[in-house]
Amino acid sequence: MNRAAPAVLLAAAVASPAVAASVTIAPYGTLKDGREIVQATLRNDHGMEVRVISYGAIITDIVVPDRQGRRANVVPGFGSLAEYEAKNGNYGFGAAIGRYAGRIAGARFSIDGHPVRLVANDGPNTLHGGPGGFDTRVWALRPVRKRQEVGAELRYTSPPGEQGFPGRLDVTITYTLTPWNDLRIDYRATTDAPTALNLTNHSYFNLAGAGSGSAREHLLWVAARRLVETRRDGIPTGRLVRVEGTPFDFRKPATIGWRMDEPHAQLEGRGGFNHSWALDKGIGPGLAARLEDPGSGRRLLVETTEPALHIYAANWFSGRDAGAQGTPYRRHEGIALETQHSPDSPNRPEFPSTVLRPGQTWLSRTVFRFSAPRR
Repeated sequence: MNRAAPAVLLAAAVASPAVAASVTIAPYGTLKDGREIVQATLRNDHGMEVRVISYGAIITDIVVPDRQGRRANVVPGFGSLAEYEAKNGNYGFGAAIGRYAGRIAGARFSIDGHPVRLVANDGPNTLHGGPGGFDTRVWALRPVRKRQEVGAELRYTSPPGEQGFPGRLDVTITYTLTPWNDLRIDYRATTDAPTALNLTNHSYFNLAGAGSGSAREHLLWVAARRLVETRRDGIPTGRLVRVEGTPFDFRKPATIGWRMDEPHAQLEGRGGFNHSWALDKGIGPGLAARLEDPGSGRRLLVETTEPALHIYAANWFSGRDAGAQGTPYRRHEGIALETQHSPDSPNRPEFPSTVLRPGQTWLSRTVFRFSAPRR
């Protein structure tokens, strides 16, 4: 397990008097076992701020202006480290997800004929790699700067057998804030043994402002003609089905809540969207989705190198836990846009491979681009 050295990291705060963009590091709290956690705050000169902590590589805040210039945090989350440590396993607010984002059927798969057994934590299946995932680990954090871009680089070494996955895995996640209100997330990983890997960030978005109520009125557009068909437990059937004529057709912008209320077999028993769309793009970065809040005017464009977009509409937010704003988070109060490979890909040779081998470098990029055009 990586053990960051916050005292050293705190001395590494970066800021330049020549431009407004800055990155600073400050203490965030202490875990139950005594390890200290730090928070990086990234700022650009357009009023956008991003805050990331070394626990779980969690994005705690993304602060962006609306069409009137009023700033608000648009990612639901908790207000303290103690809450993240105690409760975030039920939500995944802003966290890095690994080793495998999504579900794996039967908590097992094989690589080169060798069986891999995981821990079932979602009925008989494994969700997000099982207990003890990257969202619970302490990452080494350091500030980075390149011209007018500012960022936070987080590193973690996952030992062989962690969560049941083979191979030592060295992972770097870099969050970069640009002058154009882009939050860029770059992933890099290497292994010393064949393994399966699927990383994502689990931020929920409410562009009206975290804690402001339901996100059902948000407009969504998705660059996808096909949906990954799944059973009720979220495990793919192996079929990619066309979205035309279904509630999953977001090739033209549509209101999320209206679509989730439409009858469809893929929505029965789900409480809303918890599905993967197979994106219409080739290899390389591509536009995946656009999310918009008509009230505030805030827009979010999502670009990614990943082949799928998993959308989860906070269907099971219970209303029992209050967020950083002091209000309880209830059903559909955030929309997670998880760029990743499809669920159960290690058991689905027809899906793009998630196998990483020694000598290879796993690279992935997702860009969250924020704007609020004036009328």
